[in-house]
Amino acid sequence: MALKRGSSGASFQFQRIRGGGSCFPVAILLFFSVFAPMLFLVGRGFRTPILTDDNNVQSGSSMQSIDWREQSAVQNVKSIFSKEVIDTIKAYTDDMGLWSLDFIRKNHQSSSWKVVGLENSSQNNATYIEPNQPVVVVDRETPQVKQGSVPIESSMGAGDRSQFVDTPAKLARRQLREKRREKRAAELVRLDDEVNVKLENAAIERSKAVDTAVLGKYSIWRRDIENENADTTVRLMRDQMIMARVYSSIAKMKNKLELDRELLARLKESQHALGEATTDADLSRSAPAKIKAMGQVLAKAREEIYDCNLVIKKLRAMLQSADEQVRSLKKQSTFLSQLAAKTIPNGIHCLSMRLTIAYYLLPPDKRKFPKSENLENPNLYHYALFSDNVLAASVVVNSTVMNAKEPEKHVFHLVTDKLNFGAMNMWFLLNPPGKATIHVENVDDFKWLNSSYCPVLRQLESAAMKEYYFKADHPTTLSAGSSHLKYRNPKYLSMLNHLRFYLPQVYPKLDKILFLDDDIVVQKDLTGLWSVNLRGKVNGAVETCGESFHRFDKYLNFSNPHIARNFDPNACGWAYGMNIFDLKEWKKRDITGIYHKWQNMNEQRVLWKLGTLPPGLITFYGLTHPLQKSWHVLGLGYNPSIDRSEIESAAVIHYNGNMKPWLEIAMNKYRSYWTKYIKYDHPYLRNCNLSE
Repeated sequence: MALKRGSSGASFQFQRIRGGGSCFPVAILLFFSVFAPMLFLVGRGFRTPILTDDNNVQSGSSMQSIDWREQSAVQNVKSIFSKEVIDTIKAYTDDMGLWSLDFIRKNHQSSSWKVVGLENSSQNNATYIEPNQPVVVVDRETPQVKQGSVPIESSMGAGDRSQFVDTPAKLARRQLREKRREKRAAELVRLDDEVNVKLENAAIERSKAVDTAVLGKYSIWRRDIENENADTTVRLMRDQMIMARVYSSIAKMKNKLELDRELLARLKESQHALGEATTDADLSRSAPAKIKAMGQVLAKAREEIYDCNLVIKKLRAMLQSADEQVRSLKKQSTFLSQLAAKTIPNGIHCLSMRLTIAYYLLPPDKRKFPKSENLENPNLYHYALFSDNVLAASVVVNSTVMNAKEPEKHVFHLVTDKLNFGAMNMWFLLNPPGKATIHVENVDDFKWLNSSYCPVLRQLESAAMKEYYFKADHPTTLSAGSSHLKYRNPKYLSMLNHLRFYLPQVYPKLDKILFLDDDIVVQKDLTGLWSVNLRGKVNGAVETCGESFHRFDKYLNFSNPHIARNFDPNACGWAYGMNIFDLKEWKKRDITGIYHKWQNMNEQRVLWKLGTLPPGLITFYGLTHPLQKSWHVLGLGYNPSIDRSEIESAAVIHYNGNMKPWLEIAMNKYRSYWTKYIKYDHPYLRNCNLSE
C-alpha cells in the first residue's frame, strides 16, 4: 500500500512537472546527474597524457591503465574534437597548465596549424568539425619530408584512422617555412656575433682602466698581463733565471743541496739557450723546452722552500749589486766615449799626413789660393772656421757652398794649427769650393796671441793648471780616471778653441762675420743672417734653454759672490756653433776686454770649470740677440730622439756632443746628413780606407 502510494505520488509529481509546472528543478537534476560527472571525467582526461607523440593517440595497450570512466570520457571527447584541438590542448596544458573548453573555442589556435579541407579563411582555424571527418594536420615541428615518402597514420582509436598525404602545395609551404627558419637562424647568429664583438670590445676598454695584480710568470714583481712584444720570451727566461738564483741561494741556506744542484743545472741550460739573444727571433729552438723545465723546477722550489721575507732580502741584495754594476759600467762608458771623442780615427790621420806631404812637395808659387782680394771686402759674406780636422772642415765648406744662392759672394777664413796647416791647404787646393773664396791660416802665426796678452794662455802654461789637467794621468782603475779624462781633452788646451774671443783682432777690417764650428752641416742658404737686426747686440745666437735646463746655473758657480751678484741663475743659455757677430759693436763695447777680466778672475777655476761656453755666457751677458730656432738645431751628437722633420727644416744642424759623425760611435740615424757632402771616391780617401 505504501509503495503504491509512493508510486502514485511520484507519478503525480511527474505529471505536475510535465503539466506545466516549473522545469528548473529538472534542469538542476539533469546537470548534477549527467553533465557534471562527464565534465569531471573530461577534466581528468585532459590531465592524463593521452598522446604518445605529436601525431598518434595512445595505443590500446596504454589505454588499459586508464579506468573505464576515463576511457569513456576520452572516447566521447574524440567524437567531439579533432586531433588538432586535442594536440593543442595537450601542448598548452604541458606548458601553461589546464585549459577550459571556453578558452579553446575562442579561436586562439596558432596560425601555423593548417587543416586540409578547410581552406576558407573563416574556417581555417575552426575548433569544431564533424565527427569522423578525415583530417590532415601539418605540425610546425615536423621535419622536412621528401616527396614519395610513406604516409603517416594517426590512430585516434579503433576504426578512426586518418592518412597523411604530402601534396606539392604542402611541400612548398614546408620548404618556405624551412627557408624562413634558416634565414631567421642566420640572422640570430649574426646578431649574436655582433653582440659578442661589442661585449669583447667593452671588456677590453674596461680592462685598460683596471690595475692588474703584480704577480707574474715565476716572478713576484712582473705584471701578469704583458704586451705581445718581440722579446716577451726573452724577458720571461731572464725572469726565470733571476728567480732560479734567488731559490738557489735559499736552498743552500736551508741545506736543500739536491734542489740547489737542480736549480743550478737548469740555470746553466737557460743561460746557454738564451745566449746573446735580445729578441724572440734570436732564441734557439730548445728555448721553449728549457722554459718549461725551468718552470717545473721553480714550481717545485716554491712549494718546498718559498719564504717571502727571504725572497725579499735576496732580491734587494741582487738589486743593490746590479745598481753598483750599472754605476761602474756607466763610468767605464763615459771614460771610453770621452776617449773615443778626443781621438782622431786612423783614416783621418792618414789623410792629414798624406796631404801634408803632398803640400810641402809643391813649389811655393802653387801654394796660394786665388781671389785673395776678397778676404777683406766687408760687402761679402765672411765665415770664420777654426778646425784641426780636414774632413770635418771640408764638409762645412762644401755644404755651405752647395746650398748658397750666390756662392761667389762667400768667403771662408779657415784657421788651423801647425800640424794640420799643410793638409788643410792641400785639400782645398785640390778641391776648391767652386766660386767661393777660401783662405787658410796657422794659429801659431798670430804673434800677438801670447801669454802676456791672453790670460788663458798664461794659465795653461802655469804649473797649477798643468797639475789640474794632468795629475790624474795614471788612475788606478778605469772608472776612476773617467771623471778626469774630460779635463785632458785637447780642445780645452788648444788656442783654436779660445780664438773665438779674438775675432776683431783676427779680422780687423770686417764688420760682420758668421762663426761656424767644424761639427756642423749647412742645409740652407745662410745669407739671411747678415740682414738680421741684432738691435744693438753683439752676438746673434739660438737659445737652448727649456723650462729647467741649459740656464746659467748649469754652467756657472752661483755660490761664488761675483757670479751671484752679477748674473741671473735663470737666464737663458745659448749655443756656440753658428753665431753671427757684429764686429763693430764688439769693438765699441770692448768684448775681448770683458772676456779677459772674467778669465783672470777664474784662474783658480772657482767661477766655472771647463770650456768656452761659460766664459761666453758671461762675456755676452745682455748682449745676445735670440735667433729663430730653425736656424740652428743642436744635439745630433748625443740626443737620439730629435724629430726628423725638425732636422730637415733646419738651416744648420750641429753634432755637438761626443758622438761626432766621423767617429765610429756616431749615431747612424744622423750620420747620412753629414756623409752626403763627402766624395768617398776621392783618391786620397780611398788610399786611407775612408768609406761610408
